[in-house]
Amino acid sequence: MASRADSIASNLNLANFSKATELRQRIWFTIGALIVFRFLSFVPLPGINPLALAQLAEQTQGGILDMFNMFTGGSLERMSLIALGVMPYITASIVVQMASALHPTLAALKKEGTTGRQKLNQYTRYGTVFLCSIQGWFLAAGLESFANSAGLAAVVDPGIMFRIGAVISLVGGTMFLLWLGEQITSRGIGNGVSLIIMAGIVAQFPTFISNLFEGGRTGSIAPTIIIGFVVMVVVLILLISFMERAQRRLLIQYPKRATQRGMMQADSSHLPLKLNTAGVIPPIFASSLLLLPLTISQFAGNSIDTSSTTGSIIQSLNQYLQHGQPIYMTLYAAGIMFFAFFYTAVVFNPEETAENLKKNGGFIPGIRPGKRTADYLDYVLTRITVVGAIYLTLVCVIPEYMIAQTGIPLFLGGTSLLIVVNVTVDTITQVQSHLLAHQYGDLIKKAKLKGRMR
Repeated sequence: MASRADSIASNLNLANFSKATELRQRIWFTIGALIVFRFLSFVPLPGINPLALAQLAEQTQGGILDMFNMFTGGSLERMSLIALGVMPYITASIVVQMASALHPTLAALKKEGTTGRQKLNQYTRYGTVFLCSIQGWFLAAGLESFANSAGLAAVVDPGIMFRIGAVISLVGGTMFLLWLGEQITSRGIGNGVSLIIMAGIVAQFPTFISNLFEGGRTGSIAPTIIIGFVVMVVVLILLISFMERAQRRLLIQYPKRATQRGMMQADSSHLPLKLNTAGVIPPIFASSLLLLPLTISQFAGNSIDTSSTTGSIIQSLNQYLQHGQPIYMTLYAAGIMFFAFFYTAVVFNPEETAENLKKNGGFIPGIRPGKRTADYLDYVLTRITVVGAIYLTLVCVIPEYMIAQTGIPLFLGGTSLLIVVNVTVDTITQVQSHLLAHQYGDLIKKAKLKGRMR
């Protein structure tokens, strides 16, 4: 049976939106912050030649830089101040999260509550600055070594000063995005970092849609392909919306206790286990590893000696790991499944969950507390992770196959759809929670007024 809160939430409508002043202020603040993010994506690094950058973006098309460029909303392609986006922070947070599950000291910090989380967040920011510095230095060095066929260099005045200035600018841009994301989280709606990533992806939708229909108008793309692609996207969005909210709810019971009237009452609750516990991490990791050799060879350019053993290996890897190739599709699917199980094992600890249930007096009916509960949780989690891994593989591989068969650009892949749909669902949930809190506030005010009248 649905709870009282669920019943009220299902009856929420937009009529209450005009009365929720605080919610409207949060929405306008979020929109303003995202506009600032989009403006920053067009501010280039000092000393960059835009003509040479355009050819560099065309030369490195299809590599790992395309995926990072998608997450940054085209900032990497333009080499703006926020070219690295929030990806260094995402990487650092994943590393700290994995380390906190494996290292005893960090695991103890994680159990300390708010103080421990603040310390882990501090380590994450230190890791973000370190990763930004390393990535910014290599990115500046790679730009200095690039020159297009017309002899134009990507950097106007290369040297140590350009590298230092580029690193400082890139680190400052990423840290500003993190601050902007924190402001959106506290004063806006939802997770600010996720909204920034989604805004970067959505910002490229108009260009993609216009190119798609322009191809249909000129005849380069068949109308049946366009219709099939639109149908595929709609079906995938519906599938993602359903699967991301799917849960396995385990019944948790607590010992009976005496109430005020002297009756014995047993409390019960549910332990929700998401079908896709790993989120979007598996496809990101799998595609990054597969596209790394292609990106290295693209930056190396003509300096690779194909007659040597190393050069021939890199050339063969590039041929077999192209998008749409059978080996690439097979390795991509296998990588998604592997990282789905690996990351789920990192973020969810059955032994710790069973121990917490035992300390609070909770138990699963028919399962003994302690090790038996941990084994049962591991058994259930493994079974639902199989379904989640298959779902992730289908969502990510089907668009890759369609893109390879039709020649449509890589931009609209399964990873981007996962991120956009997930963040959209979370944002709608946040809006509903604010409307629900506003509705409860009105009920409390009315109750106080009636009490005074009495």
